[in-house]
Amino acid sequence: MRATVGERIVIHGKNVGSPDRHGEIAEVRGNDGDPPYLVKFDDGHESLVFPGPDCSLERTG
Repeated sequence: MRATVGERIVIHGKNVGSPDRHGEIAEVRGNDGDPPYLVKFDDGHESLVFPGPDCSLERTG
C-alpha cells in the first residue's frame, strides 16, 4: 500500500459485527508513500499504522 498525507484509510472489522475504523493519514513515515502511517481516526485517536490485508484506502471521486 502506498498513500499520501490527507488520504482516508479504512481498517475493516476482523469479526462479524465489528465496525470498520476510518481515519485520515496525517503523516507518512516510510519512503515513497510506504508505511508506517500516523493516522488520526474519526473518533479522535491517533495511532501508528502498519496496514495489513484488513486495510484499504478510501477512494473519492
